[in-house]
Amino acid sequence: MKKIILIFSLLFVFNLTAAAQTAPVKIEGRVVCCADCWAEADRTKVEYGTAEDLLKAKSCVEGGDPTLIAVRENNKFTLYQLEQGKFKLTEKNWYGYVGKTVAVTGVKRKNKKADAFVVDSLEVIAPSIAEREAQDALGKTIELKLKDLFGTDQTLSQYKGRIVILNFWATYCAPCRTEMPDLAAIQNEYAALGVQVIGASADEAADRPKVLQFIKETKINFPVWMGATTADLMRFGLGEALPGTVVIDKTGKVVKVISGIVTVADLKKQIDAMLSTAEVDVKKSEAVARETVKEKPAKASSVPS
Repeated sequence: MKKIILIFSLLFVFNLTAAAQTAPVKIEGRVVCCADCWAEADRTKVEYGTAEDLLKAKSCVEGGDPTLIAVRENNKFTLYQLEQGKFKLTEKNWYGYVGKTVAVTGVKRKNKKADAFVVDSLEVIAPSIAEREAQDALGKTIELKLKDLFGTDQTLSQYKGRIVILNFWATYCAPCRTEMPDLAAIQNEYAALGVQVIGASADEAADRPKVLQFIKETKINFPVWMGATTADLMRFGLGEALPGTVVIDKTGKVVKVISGIVTVADLKKQIDAMLSTAEVDVKKSEAVARETVKEKPAKASSVPS
């Protein structure tokens, strides 16, 4: 009899545990590309989600590393591997959420390697650090003064009146080399429409031979300046990692900040929209000018009849 009671008690506890594991819960945390990147710093002191973190995360996620959510509990974090439940990703992976703070509803479960969380719903609560920094730069006029290949001072403000695609790069940056053909194509296609691509290299003056060789190999067809610093990148909301690109409108204000390799289709879409808006503004100004001329009374002749 005691054995029967013990068996029923164990079954009861087991069922309660199983029910608890399958009961929907809601947790909040930061989406992380992988455990290794998370462990690179004390996350109770160093926040995850900088531009550098996101650049590195791209290769981690695309390389198949499991995406995690880091949930803070007092002074420590618990990592859960994200798995799709009723919530369906609009992209092929979780990369678009990396660095963001999210609230997810679903079920906790254990797999062979780690704790997991099956996501039934997801809500973004806060953007990543990189997104916040980029947002801070939007709408601002930020000056940049560097020297060109001949040692002459060049400033961003001298290009006011044009749409500027400002690209930060370096000869030692492999992804930078990858995007150069697209930037050269943008320069070819849009130069006549008032668009100017500018390359701001992080290489020093002493590295001029390397820069010239890089220009030759990648067929760069736009102005190149040298000596860009980490501080310059951060002022434009790009963080510390290369490459980075900033789109600046004709008034000199930052309208878009891109960390990592540019997507040429998105960049063209941005430029086309800006050119279209500028064209509409010109037509409005011309219409106002014509109406003003019509409203002015004709001057009486001073010549006696």
